[in-house]
Amino acid sequence: MTSIFPADVTVEALQQIAAHTLAERVGIQFTEVGDDYLRAIMSVDHRTCQPMRILHGGASVALAETLASVAANLIVDRAKWRCVGQEINANHLRPAPEGSVVTATARPFHIGARSQVWGVEICNAQGQRICVSRVTMAVVPV
Repeated sequence: MTSIFPADVTVEALQQIAAHTLAERVGIQFTEVGDDYLRAIMSVDHRTCQPMRILHGGASVALAETLASVAANLIVDRAKWRCVGQEINANHLRPAPEGSVVTATARPFHIGARSQVWGVEICNAQGQRICVSRVTMAVVPV
């Protein structure tokens, strides 16, 4: 399979894109660029917990939108287009306790000229789904 991402996209380059953003603030770390997916991890800690000491649903949504947004923008001509979040939904399936790490994987459902739809699965260390999300990105002129 040919990659949907440019050949020069690296984990290090993705971390630079995320520098000084919410992604850096909550500890999102890109870990893998696949042919048709991006992967990142996030610790469940004081930055991402809700008061019951489990992963905050909003942190899961931030992780999902971060991956989908970065992925979407990697596959358009950024001199002409920018991808911005238009809609996101998330189903929180099970808790992730403080002290754990979750892994998110974003894959496209649809890559169109004016919109993209990405699916993001967030899993615990045992591979169990914590959250599933669908993110619609609008592709707009710069």
